[in-house]
Amino acid sequence: MLPLSLAEPRVPQSIAKITGKDEVRRHLSELGLVVGEEVTVISSLAGNLILQVKDSRIALDRELANRIMVRG
Repeated sequence: MLPLSLAEPRVPQSIAKITGKDEVRRHLSELGLVVGEEVTVISSLAGNLILQVKDSRIALDRELANRIMVRG
């Protein structure tokens, strides 16, 4: 398991765990980032990540990405 911020770009990952307060987990859930969901890092620029989740692209800062643990 590793934080999403360290995941290799363009390689699909499965969300294994999300850490943080309830409000953080709720916010990420509303974006479609839930345990078991597949996510792909499209790019990483200036500490921000662009993610592909289902048919959506989401921008996330590194702090939030560090709270999402993934498995390749």
